[in-house]
Amino acid sequence: APPIVPSCPLPAKICDVVRTERPRSCCGMAMAGLRTAKYQLPEWHRRNAGVYYKAFTVGEEAERGRAEAKNLVKQAAASAQRAQQYSKNTLGQRLQDIQFWRSELQKEIMELDAETNLLAAQKLRLERALDATEVPYAVVIDNLECRDRRQPPDLVIDQVERQLLKEAELIRDIRDLLKRTIIQATTQIRSNRIQKENCELDWSDKVETYHIDDKCISYCPDSTNIQSHPSSVKFEETASTPKSWAQFSHDNISSAEQEKLASVQLRALINSVIHDASEDLRLQRAAVSEAFDCHLRELAEAKLRLEQHLQQILKDIGEEEANIANLKKAIRDKEAYLKVAQTRLYDRSFRPNVELCRDEPQFRLVSEVEELTVFLEALKRKLMESEQNLKNLEETRMKLEKEIAVKANSIFIDRQKCMGYRLRYPVDLEVASYKQ
Repeated sequence: APPIVPSCPLPAKICDVVRTERPRSCCGMAMAGLRTAKYQLPEWHRRNAGVYYKAFTVGEEAERGRAEAKNLVKQAAASAQRAQQYSKNTLGQRLQDIQFWRSELQKEIMELDAETNLLAAQKLRLERALDATEVPYAVVIDNLECRDRRQPPDLVIDQVERQLLKEAELIRDIRDLLKRTIIQATTQIRSNRIQKENCELDWSDKVETYHIDDKCISYCPDSTNIQSHPSSVKFEETASTPKSWAQFSHDNISSAEQEKLASVQLRALINSVIHDASEDLRLQRAAVSEAFDCHLRELAEAKLRLEQHLQQILKDIGEEEANIANLKKAIRDKEAYLKVAQTRLYDRSFRPNVELCRDEPQFRLVSEVEELTVFLEALKRKLMESEQNLKNLEETRMKLEKEIAVKANSIFIDRQKCMGYRLRYPVDLEVASYKQ
C-alpha cells in the first residue's frame, strides 16, 4: 500500500478586510492620482493566501503522485518479473512437451525405418523365390515336351503327365501369388516411407520449434539481441491450438503404428506364403518323382515281359524253321518214293499183250502212288501252314522288337531326359529365398 502523507490544516482566516462601499471604477482611481495600478491590503493578503494554498496543494499532489509512481514502479517491476517468470515456466513446460513428442516421433521414425528395412528384406526374399521358380517351371515344361516325343504306343496321358500338368499349374499359381505379394509389399513399403516422411517433417518442425523456444527462454532484459516487435502480439489465423497441436503428432504416431502393424502382419504373411509355397512344391515334386518311379517300374516290367516273349518267339522261329526244313526234306523224300512208284507203273504199262495184267503188284503200286500223293498233299499243306506260322512269328518278332524299342525310348526319356533334368530342381524354395 502506498504510504500516507500527513496533511497540515490550512489557516481558517488570515485577516479581516473591510470591503469599501464605493464603486471601483477607473474614474475613481483616476481621481486618486497614482493609485491606479496598486492593490488594497486585503487583496494582497487574499492573493498571498491563494498562492500559498495553491503551492501547498500542488506540492501535496506532487508528493502523492511520486508515491503512487513509486508504488506503480514496484508493482510494474514485480508484475513484469512474475509475468516473465510465468512465461519462462510456460516455455519450459512447452519445451518438455516438445521434447516428449519429439522423442516419441524419433522413436517411431526409427522403429518404422527398421520395420521398412525388414519388409524390404522380405520383399527381396519374395523376388528371389520368384526367380527360383523359373528353374522348376522350365524343368516341368521340358519334361512335358520331352514326353511328347514318345512314340505313339506309349504316347498316353498317364499319371506322370497328370502330375506334371498339376505341378506346372501349381508353379504358375505360386508365381502369381508371389507377384501379387511383391506388389502388396511394394505398396506397404511406399506407405511406410510416406508415413515416415510425415513423422520426419513433424519431428523436424519440433526440432526447429525446440531451438526457437529454447532461445526464447534464454532471453532476459539484459539480453543484447532483443528489440521491439509491436506487431508480434497478434495471433496468426492459421495458428493451431494446444489440443490440435498434440492431436496432430498423436495422429502421425497413430498412423505410423498402424502402418507398422500392417507391415508386421505382411511380413508374417510373406513368411507363410514362402513356407507354404515351398512345402507345396516339395510335396508335388515328391508326387511327380513317385509317379516317375512307378511308371519306370511299369515300363521296365513291360519291357522285360516283351523281351521274354521275344526270346520265346525267337526260339519258336528257330524251331519253325527247322520244322519247315524237315517238311521240305520229307516232301523231297516222298517225291522220290512217288517217282519210284510212278516209274514202276509207267514201265509196267509197256508189258506186252496178256502180260499187261492187273496183278497184285499193279494194285499195290497204284495204292502206293495214291498213298504217297495224299501224304505229299498233306506235307505241302503243312509246309504252307508252317511257312505262314514262320511269317507270323517274324511279324510278331518285329512287333516285339519295335515295342521293346518304344519301351526303351520311353525309359530313356523318363529316366535320362526327365529325371536327369529334374536333378537341377531347387531343393527348397524357402532356402532359395535366402541365397544371394
